[in-house]
Amino acid sequence: MEKLIAFGVLSIPIIALSWHTLFDVKSHGFYRFFGWEGILWLAISNYKFWFDNPFSLLQIFSWVFLFFGAYLVIAGVIQMKKTGKAEKSRKADSLYHFEKTTELVDTGIFKYIRHPLYSSLIFLTLGVLLKNINVSLIIVAFASIVFFYFTSITDEKECIAYFGNKYSEYMKRTKRFIPFII
Repeated sequence: MEKLIAFGVLSIPIIALSWHTLFDVKSHGFYRFFGWEGILWLAISNYKFWFDNPFSLLQIFSWVFLFFGAYLVIAGVIQMKKTGKAEKSRKADSLYHFEKTTELVDTGIFKYIRHPLYSSLIFLTLGVLLKNINVSLIIVAFASIVFFYFTSITDEKECIAYFGNKYSEYMKRTKRFIPFII
């Protein structure tokens, strides 16, 4: 019961952040919301195990995934702010301000992957899952990753609609989530 109450209470800020896209299936924010909810459920389920057996192989991999995820989000946001030229003039209610880039960001981490922020969320999902693995949490993690995959697909459609062929060409040069792999 505690987990459900915590999940309900902590879902409120996620709902507030996602409200503008929550009912728009064509928006990447719709799918991102469910991915975030999956991470929240994993975190609530595994918070007691965060520092258990700190030198076990699973904990080491967990921390590697968490730190790599943190690197990706920090590098991605910095690069977006540095070269993306986010402007209020870009009319897209489904985007947060920093996402309203008017220049295609294809340098820094974006030179290698198109979605470092979603990739960071996938690594966060895996890192939190590895704190204490069980079948139900594997299902939640898998669902969360699938939602981030659909988030990226929908985001790419939005980017093609805004940037056109320039984004299509960029897609040919980069991987979606992991440099040189996928």
